[in-house]
Amino acid sequence: MTTSSMRSSSADMTAPDVVTVIVRAGGETLLGDAGAGLAARSRPSGPCGHPYTPRLPRRPPVRQEPADIIRRRASALGFPRVRIAAASPPPGVARYDAFLAAGRHGQMQWMERGRDARADPRRLLPGVRSAVVLGIDHAWPRPPDPGGLTGRVAAYAWGRDYHNLVAKRLRKLVRQLRDDLPGVGFYWAVDSRPVIERAWAERAGLGFIGRNCCLILPGTGSFLFLAVLLVDIELPPDPPLPGADRHCGACRRCLDACPTDAFVGSHQLDARRCISYLTIEHRGPIPEPLRPGIGRWVFGCDLCQEVCPHNHHPPRSPHPDFAPRPGRAWLDLDAVLRTDDADLERALVGSPLRRPGAVGLKRNAAIVLGNLGDPAAEPALLHARSHPDPVVVDAASWALDRLAPGATRQG
Repeated sequence: MTTSSMRSSSADMTAPDVVTVIVRAGGETLLGDAGAGLAARSRPSGPCGHPYTPRLPRRPPVRQEPADIIRRRASALGFPRVRIAAASPPPGVARYDAFLAAGRHGQMQWMERGRDARADPRRLLPGVRSAVVLGIDHAWPRPPDPGGLTGRVAAYAWGRDYHNLVAKRLRKLVRQLRDDLPGVGFYWAVDSRPVIERAWAERAGLGFIGRNCCLILPGTGSFLFLAVLLVDIELPPDPPLPGADRHCGACRRCLDACPTDAFVGSHQLDARRCISYLTIEHRGPIPEPLRPGIGRWVFGCDLCQEVCPHNHHPPRSPHPDFAPRPGRAWLDLDAVLRTDDADLERALVGSPLRRPGAVGLKRNAAIVLGNLGDPAAEPALLHARSHPDPVVVDAASWALDRLAPGATRQG
């Protein structure tokens, strides 16, 4: 198609100043609005004699690649970090097997039961070709220390239970993707399913696994939740971070900060000595030599993350569901010990704090009170010593023996 402009001579004052002429293939001539009268005579007519404007051919719809569709859907559902890894061979299996062989998983027998699925994701999704790794930041500023008879809670448990929140979004994501990509198979997992999320995340280039065994995002930190979506089609993989094994440099702050010496070496954790494991997953009495190292941690521990230079300025989570709920960053230990077991568990519905159960949480509360050594804790500990579970009785008796001078220890 060509376009030209013709100016009329100055002698013809009735003609338009400018007439736009459009010459199409085949010699057909159309005129613009400036020559409306002439255009009406020149335009081709329809079957009823009315002039019409020829339609240009429609552009074919832009075809989105499956990876782009997945990223767009995931981002819209609140997963700002999306990376893709090839599914074969599955990563992290050798390190996982060494962890199990050394018995460092303690009482977490579910890690043994899920070993084969972690080592071969085809058991979860036949024909799996790719793994989509999703990350959600959960960091919020820690509420001020109220002092008194209170215990610290790990940051991930300040808000609502992330397992439920992330799982709900993953289910919705899969529903949408099944409509977008008919015939494609999916399997989603949060950390309660047999998938080695951190290893997949490292392969996908989301971050690197630090000496503290946490996935670390350079410049962002490690306060994030991970999820994995297995897919049975091949997606273009993202590259791992360059030099991922060198991002810690010579730093050993996490290893040196652990009060219970849970790290037996770089990238090697013995869960049986880890405060998070002891206060959340361990059932029964906590070994006495480890109790003083628990300090004020009544649920979980963040020490090896707090000292990490990458976590000095973590981005604040945009998700209000992860914001600290009242009384959840610092637990009232007196109230924990005095509250009936059933009432305590009801009060913690929808919170990760429910994981150790009432007995485990009361055991932890008694140990923290013993570490505080405040005589004001004596009434609550005496009350706990009459608990029907010997685990709570043992912890309360130990704590009473550690109270500062001035406590009567009667009852």
